[in-house]
Order: sequence, then C-alpha cells, then structure tokens
Amino acid sequence: MSTATSAPVLSPERLASAYTYAAYRQLIDDLLAQGKTTGPQQTPELLAYAKLNVQRMQRLDKTVKVLPELATAVTGLTNKYIWLIITEGWCGDAAQIVPVLEAVAQASAGHLTTRYVLRDDNPDLIDQYLTGGSRSIPKLVVLRADTLAEATHWGPRPAPAHELILKLKSEGMSHEEYVLQLHTWYAHDHTQTTQHELLALVQGLE
Repeated sequence: MSTATSAPVLSPERLASAYTYAAYRQLIDDLLAQGKTTGPQQTPELLAYAKLNVQRMQRLDKTVKVLPELATAVTGLTNKYIWLIITEGWCGDAAQIVPVLEAVAQASAGHLTTRYVLRDDNPDLIDQYLTGGSRSIPKLVVLRADTLAEATHWGPRPAPAHELILKLKSEGMSHEEYVLQLHTWYAHDHTQTTQHELLALVQGLE
C-alpha cells in the first residue's frame, strides 16, 4: 500500500495543531455533553453512533492486548514515525480501530507517536487517501518523524471487513443491517486482523 513520497504531507505547524489521543477523546466527550458530535452534520443518528462509539472505545482501551510479535516489531524500528490518523467521533470503524492504533503506538517505546485530525476539517488531507472514490475513515498515514513525508498508509478497515461491506452493499442490504454485521465481525475478530495487518505494515518500515 506504500506510496512513499519525499514531500511533507503537512506542515509542522499543522501537525502541532492535531489532537493527541487524550485530546481527541476529550473533544468527543465535550461535544456529546452539548448534544453534538464531530463534523458539520448533526443528526440524531450520528449522535447515537457517537455515544455508542465512546462505549466501544472505552471497552477497547481496557481490553486491547498488542500481539507480542507486533510489539517486538514496533520497538525494533530503527527510525521514528508519526501515525497521523484521520477520523471522526461518529465513525463506527474508527471506534473499533483507533484504540488499537493508540495501543500499538503506546507499545512502541517511543518509536511511534500518534496525532489525530478530523476528516471534515481537513478535506485536502482525506482527499489524498480516498477509498474507491469515497472519504472512508479511519485512515492511518505513516509519516517519517524527521521530514513528515509519507512512508505508507492503511485503512479504512481490515481487508476482510472491507470485503464484507462491499458484499453486503452489493446485495442491497440496508445501512442498519450491514453496520450490525460489520460490528459483529469486529466483535468476533477481537482486533486480531487489524493487528496482523498493522504488523505487515510495520515490517515494511525501517
């Protein structure tokens, strides 16, 4: 998936304004307290998703165990990287994946640092990482810490989950039905596929 370039993906100033994981989670909580979620669209459905996603992230924050081989890979990196994650509070896939990305970074002994940006506040960024022409999230953009150039990217979801979504949509399944099946897949997978795909990504770094 690597499309490595030498040009910075964003400026140091813009990166400095990105959220830490704690700040991203606090933003979601603060907005929910106001009856809102992230992004310009505010609907009862998106608000309900955002509330459910907080529960998902809280659960995963407590239960994610980084695979030993993945922990070994990230602690063994020669260089340092910034994991720039494009996300939104109402996104169900993000709720299932963002805590995993954060856990891996926390296990990296300082080789990986995470920063979070909102998709709808950064259309120029997400438009560099479209999935089948759509602004699907979350997207992980791996930046070289010294140059902010892209090393590789990943997302918006593990390959089997993405194939499941495409299959269900092609069968004409309603949004509510395929979302239920998707989150059932995540629940049964216990983050294993996400972690194995991240392992392959990390093994391609230096």
